[in-house]
Amino acid sequence: MTQVHLFAHFDDEYCAWPLIAALARAGRDQRFVYVCDYATPALAAARLAETRALLATLGIAPEAVIPAQSGVQDGALHTDPLAAWRAVRKIVAGLQGVSGLTVTAWEGGHADHDLCAAMAVRLQGLLPAAPEIRQIALYHGRGTWGPAFRACDPIPENGPVARVPLTAGQWLRFAAGVRHFPSQWKSWAGLWPAMFLTFAGRGFGVQTLDPARVRARPHLGRLLYERRFGVTYEQVRAAADLILDA
Repeated sequence: MTQVHLFAHFDDEYCAWPLIAALARAGRDQRFVYVCDYATPALAAARLAETRALLATLGIAPEAVIPAQSGVQDGALHTDPLAAWRAVRKIVAGLQGVSGLTVTAWEGGHADHDLCAAMAVRLQGLLPAAPEIRQIALYHGRGTWGPAFRACDPIPENGPVARVPLTAGQWLRFAAGVRHFPSQWKSWAGLWPAMFLTFAGRGFGVQTLDPARVRARPHLGRLLYERRFGVTYEQVRAAADLILDA
């Protein structure tokens, strides 16, 4: 039984740390597939090393981390979704006993994250066991304005939240894990405090991804990737439909 985690970027796994840790404690086989490429080989290598360093603290072997080598740059997944989809499909087709999928949530925060959710739905339809998809909230702009965002706060449109309990020691390990991403310190300087403020009030939770969700707008109002990254929902909708109908 293998849990496949499908992420857009190296470091997305950090937001899924409690779930990955729980699966590791249960002895579950895990594989991590990363969709996007980076501007230079040096940057790609540095970020791959950071992800492997974090996962090694949970007993995950380096070979379990699989870059898709899609040729599609970080932040541009909506521009060539089928190239990325073909790379992901080939990797997952070569894995045995896939019994579960984890993916970044369909939440309107980052276009790359949402398109990975569409890929997970497409994979679910192709895999023999039709494995359950668990989605992890990263960040979104629901209920906020301008550049403001909410971190690791599951949106109600995605359904009930299943909480993953953590001991005090596990919370400390989770919080300290951010040290493994020195190349991304500017991003985590804003995101990390917001994450743990959310966790302080609500804990960590995951949601089941209903395939119908990726056919609908993540939430009402302008999405965060529209407000901050200049990517429209219409662009993401078209890219998601290409994946879903491939």
